[in-house]
Amino acid sequence: MTLNENAGTFYGIGVGPGDPELLTVKAINALKKIDVLIAPKTEKKSDSVALSIVQPHLKPNIEIIYQTFPMVRDFAEETEVFEANKEEILEKLRGGQNVGFATLGDPMFYSTYIYIFKLLKRCGVKIETIAGVPAFLAIAAQIGRPIAYGNDILTIIPATAELAAIKNSLDRADSTVLMKVYKNFPEVVDELKAHEMIDEAILVSRCGLDDEKIITDIAAHRNEHLNYLSTILTRRNHD
Repeated sequence: MTLNENAGTFYGIGVGPGDPELLTVKAINALKKIDVLIAPKTEKKSDSVALSIVQPHLKPNIEIIYQTFPMVRDFAEETEVFEANKEEILEKLRGGQNVGFATLGDPMFYSTYIYIFKLLKRCGVKIETIAGVPAFLAIAAQIGRPIAYGNDILTIIPATAELAAIKNSLDRADSTVLMKVYKNFPEVVDELKAHEMIDEAILVSRCGLDDEKIITDIAAHRNEHLNYLSTILTRRNHD
């Protein structure tokens, strides 16, 4: 199924990790073109961090639609939810409106946007995806920690993965980024100790936001409750 030639364009807009100054010029220009903004949120949150970042750049009369996205590993687990969100977006596009989807970090990097992108692409929607700054790069710049240099093998691990997969990835890594460190933080700390990567580990939670937290001795905080937007940078040895 394809939309008519008068249909609007769907913009996937990466807004960066939280600091409004990390919003790109291209993202700001895209925000000026949209008539409708999709503000994604989880079942447990009533607000949207992405919306708060882009708010100053939106048209005065823009329509804002909050869409709830479940926290799942595979969108096939919640087909009905994603299909309903897709249909709501398609209705606006068919009416000739440009629709934007604001997402933290980069749209193509562990983002809810990817699920909607795939569904809309099958419908022949005109799509423009605007890259954003991932949290781990913003963290590296802020704390002065090179991510990788020389022949380093950089490994990016979602901490929501199975513990065996995390362990196997750490076995081969020189420099490591662990994302979404919250539910199994104690187990992640134990694995970093076992791989002799704990001393170089720094955790940053909610990078660029008002309640940002930086933890340099993560072993001492092993049992602390963390926010979903928590990232660890570490490496095997210090040069």
